[in-house]
Amino acid sequence: MMDEKRIKELVEILNEASRAYYQEAKEIMPNIEYDRLYDELVELEEKTGIILSKSPTQKVGYDIVSELPKERHPSRMLSLDKTKEVAALADFLGNNEGYLSWKLDGLTIVLTYNNGVLSKAVTRGNGEVGEVVTGNAKVFENVPLSIPYKGELVIRGEAVISYSDFEKINEEIEDDDAKYKNPRNLCSGSVRQLNSEITAKRNVRFVAFSFVSASGDESNIPDTDSKNDRMQWLKRLGFEIVESIKVTYDSLETAVGEFAEKIKNNDYPSDGLVLAIDSISISRSLGATAKFPRDAMAFKWKDEQAKTVLKEIEWNASRTGLINPVAVFEPVELEGTIVARASVHNLSIVEELGLTPGDEILVYKANMIIPQISENLTHTGNITYPDKCPVCGQTTEVKNDNGVKTLHCPNKDCMAKKIKSLTLFVSRDAMNIEGLSESTLEKFVSMGFIHEYADLFELDAHKEAITCMEGFGEKSYNKLIASIEKSKNVGMPNFLYSIGIPNVGLATAKLICDYFDYDFEKVMKATADELIGIEGLGQVIAGGFVSFFENENNSKNVYDLLEKVTLTGAKKEGNMVFDKQIFVVTGSVNHFKNRNTVRDMIESLGGKVASAVSSNTNYLINNDVNSSSSKNKKAKELGIPIITEEELIEMAGGSESIEAFINE
Repeated sequence: MMDEKRIKELVEILNEASRAYYQEAKEIMPNIEYDRLYDELVELEEKTGIILSKSPTQKVGYDIVSELPKERHPSRMLSLDKTKEVAALADFLGNNEGYLSWKLDGLTIVLTYNNGVLSKAVTRGNGEVGEVVTGNAKVFENVPLSIPYKGELVIRGEAVISYSDFEKINEEIEDDDAKYKNPRNLCSGSVRQLNSEITAKRNVRFVAFSFVSASGDESNIPDTDSKNDRMQWLKRLGFEIVESIKVTYDSLETAVGEFAEKIKNNDYPSDGLVLAIDSISISRSLGATAKFPRDAMAFKWKDEQAKTVLKEIEWNASRTGLINPVAVFEPVELEGTIVARASVHNLSIVEELGLTPGDEILVYKANMIIPQISENLTHTGNITYPDKCPVCGQTTEVKNDNGVKTLHCPNKDCMAKKIKSLTLFVSRDAMNIEGLSESTLEKFVSMGFIHEYADLFELDAHKEAITCMEGFGEKSYNKLIASIEKSKNVGMPNFLYSIGIPNVGLATAKLICDYFDYDFEKVMKATADELIGIEGLGQVIAGGFVSFFENENNSKNVYDLLEKVTLTGAKKEGNMVFDKQIFVVTGSVNHFKNRNTVRDMIESLGGKVASAVSSNTNYLINNDVNSSSSKNKKAKELGIPIITEEELIEMAGGSESIEAFINE
């Protein structure tokens, strides 16, 4: 048992050391220590016959297939009968011993080993025919590629992705529309990839929940009538097995309660529990119905319900034009948390439930997580829905798709449909407002907080609603408001970039501000001829720029913003010490937050920053003047001075205007 645990520890330690060395260029252990641990792992793998898929001793290739082949299961895989009542679960168990385990919410996989080697992996599919995913299973995070049992072994388990890995993967996806909805969907897509290299990056884990059969090496099969003992044997072979508790009729209720407490912190997705009769011989004697085996039953969490009063139906516009109803009710406690809102999904459900403010309703948390309305107890029946979009005021439309009615905003210019432009507006090179992700902006727009850019500077009027939002609290709210306050002093080029003029990036915005000497009224009234006269600007950019400000709505939005912000960076006489000088910045910095901040400081004093050293460069900034980097070599070849940050700051004259750029 200790050997199997040590193998897992060594795989984790050695992989972390490799990741740090090769991906982060840092050494977290001496080479001699790495080699010692590696040799220990090799010795343990030879001793036990257990080799995990992520073991650094293995060089696993990636399979690429044109399609996943189908395969019929030897016998039909039945689903489980279900109950939400502990009493029914206890009656099912009767006088038998059982074991209670998580009902994991992933993708069921059947693994087959022959002569100690993983030979096949097949998904459950429709219970009769599954897809062969052997190449993908070989790169699961924890599947043993080799085990000490040399006969044929068949086991079932669940391929899962943990909540923590799910969140990490979603954090790397910038577009909210492309984010995965839940771990189960991500897992299903990951397991069924045609390229196993993609699967390998998703941290899929296999958790065994059922011993199916073993043959050909009978001397090593435990002589036991207990399913739980068989599961422990699988654990000794190197498999991760589902967490379980042995139960009787009398202890079952307590065990269910223990799992209910754990679900809040359980990292694996679960939609209930499974109770199985422990005796293999009794299970065989019970057989199965046409639909369900008679030796196991699923337990679905009984949804705790609470009675409350509906305050209002809030209609939230989305980027697709769909206007979604959300029920707002008097706060109640459910499953240990206070809830006051629940999605109602569409107009048909609002009508079916007959929801009207003042109605008494029953609410619950589906699977102990998602607030829902189960019943309207009063049905006053005065149902209304908005005839105007809550964001833009356009007349709404009701659509009926196969009997399901939904409410829509037809206005293509509705701010709810312009989430991308808001995301640009708050981005780092624009207004630089932290704490406003695309999903948060979408929530604020749908709740009616934002109708135009200027409304972002009035979010403090919605403090109570924001602090009650999921993912927000007092601390997050205060950080957001502080960031908004800080953004009110913004560089004119950043502001010009933020308002989303077609084809005008930050570099172009700087050229335009320079040309008009940082006079924003002149910028707004620029003619196409004037803009074409700026080096680097052509007719397309000039035409789009002029058209943008000729649009009455755009001009209004900009003037509304100018009442909220102060534009900075205007040129001042006698302070352009770097006028017409070109710098290149390379290497790490010590006195500035990053190289972008160095660039901003230089440009504020009239200079320009290029990406490569050329004959036009005046200075290369590199704190390591003796570096053998290509930029240093080029500068020396061309006779261009290489200066440090300290020399740059001294050249700037220690002006008060650069203090804001220094990282104290």
